[in-house]
Amino acid sequence: MSVTFMFLNSCYVIYLMQVEQDFILQFGEDVAAKFLERWPTTFKQKIIQQSKALPTTSELEELIYCAEATSNEREGDEASLGSGWDSDLSSIILLLHLIPPSAQGRKRPGKVSATQAEKHLVVFMKSGTSVQEHVDAITSSTQPYPLAIGMNRATINEFFIVMDKQAIPCRSTSSLGAFDELFKTHFVFGIMYNQMLQNMYTFVQTTVFNIDVGKVRESPRVAEIRARLLQ
Repeated sequence: MSVTFMFLNSCYVIYLMQVEQDFILQFGEDVAAKFLERWPTTFKQKIIQQSKALPTTSELEELIYCAEATSNEREGDEASLGSGWDSDLSSIILLLHLIPPSAQGRKRPGKVSATQAEKHLVVFMKSGTSVQEHVDAITSSTQPYPLAIGMNRATINEFFIVMDKQAIPCRSTSSLGAFDELFKTHFVFGIMYNQMLQNMYTFVQTTVFNIDVGKVRESPRVAEIRARLLQ
């Protein structure tokens, strides 16, 4: 996939509205529906369980706690859960801990932590903050990422996909729906994955969506986690 955008900025809004349609044209309705259908039923709980076997850190413990929490538990435990993401997004971020981020640069000078990679996966802004100021502050080219707007990370009111210094509203207001749109945006616009998120996105592509299985280069860890979750 090429990082070159072939459309004027004003065209992005139109294209993002058509992301689902264009993705269906490429892969069919059954493939397009796989993430929203399979993540809650097939992958979420298994990823939480696999994450419990990882070396413990405070960040990992918080993610597992938030991923397992119900809405009622959140309302009754704001002190512990108020700063964390919602259950679905926490489970997606856990995948970064299960599948380590790719090292950076040609010389690969060391590993990137899952916590560092999370900052490239999703950005939070408190309600009332200027989205335009966030976009204007971008000084270098970045891969698309969701911008989550809400009172706190657990209560997001709206999502934007930020790419090419544009903040485009997501059709969905749920974290799963926003991530689904984000993933599909890569294919519809022909955008390379963020290098730090390459392994995670490849897992979603081949294991959840079943796109280009056996054709895409995967890290041994991606293949290992897929075997564990699908056994």
